[in-house]
Amino acid sequence: MKNFLLEQQQKAQEIAILNEFINSNPDARECKRALAVKMAIENEAYSKITKLLNVCKSYVTTWKQKFEAEGIEGIKLGYQGGKSYLTSVQQQEIINWLQTRDYWNLDELVTYLDENYGVIYQSKQSYYDLLSLAGISWKKSQKTNPKHNPELVKKKREEILEFISQNQAEIESGDLVIFFIDECHLHGDDVCGYTWGQKKIRIEIPIKNIKDRQTYYGALDYQTKEFIVCEYDQGNSENTIDFIKHLQSQRPGKRIALIWDGAKYHQSAEMKEFLSSVNDDKEPEKWLIHCILFAPNAPEQNPVEDVWLQAKNFLRKFWHLCKSFSIIKWLFKFFTNHQTFDFPKLLHYVPCS
Repeated sequence: MKNFLLEQQQKAQEIAILNEFINSNPDARECKRALAVKMAIENEAYSKITKLLNVCKSYVTTWKQKFEAEGIEGIKLGYQGGKSYLTSVQQQEIINWLQTRDYWNLDELVTYLDENYGVIYQSKQSYYDLLSLAGISWKKSQKTNPKHNPELVKKKREEILEFISQNQAEIESGDLVIFFIDECHLHGDDVCGYTWGQKKIRIEIPIKNIKDRQTYYGALDYQTKEFIVCEYDQGNSENTIDFIKHLQSQRPGKRIALIWDGAKYHQSAEMKEFLSSVNDDKEPEKWLIHCILFAPNAPEQNPVEDVWLQAKNFLRKFWHLCKSFSIIKWLFKFFTNHQTFDFPKLLHYVPCS
């Protein structure tokens, strides 16, 4: 009976200490620890504690043990008590938690270990090791379009292959010229990228106006691999038609097929009127200009995208030459216009023999 009374008295004292600490408006993490310990001392079910505080059972037991051993100081932030280690079971629990996540953030991992296991590592490498054990590495995120439709991409590729296959003889003779077309908007800061430099010195490139912008229309000849570029103030119906006329002047007397994306100005009323005047009610197989659309939301289909990327990488490689936007534009066109580009992606549009 005496022992029971002593236990009850000790429990009441511990609860009073915890209540005083909770009411002192401590850090949210400290308050959460104190609440978990208090509820455990009050014999609340661990299932209830974990659900209310959104923690795991080991979180409760860890901080309860620290409180019993070191008092209120044991649950405070930055307390330098005995060094904490993860057991193999706890480590596996953390790995399992990491592998269920859709994204990862080092700060969240630090907080998770602190709140659930009472572990705070001095070196970030310990956290990196846990991420590595979970099969997670540091990498650059890539944008993706949720509207991307792989089935439609496949269908469009088959449509393009069928058109090329049906017109193979004319393509090889040069009577029918196929152009992959795309637009590029070059900005002054496109020249910025990764480069080698001394550790203590910043690499700075003089860019007077980051809003400097130049639009380019580019066409890649499917057969010859020649790339043709023209500068415009923007992408619109008028400039699109002008660029097509330029391509006609580069391939006089030839029928032309344009493969491009579904930009509004590629399908505008002005564009349709222009095509109607050029094709003059001819049968489709006799059209002077034939247009085929790529699948929407899938720019990776177009090999011209690879040309633009190579051109921008060229600018970044020779950033030390880019003293002004006019020089940037000159280098960009120098690298692309009337040059030959033969990418593996073009093989995607070669019919099987």
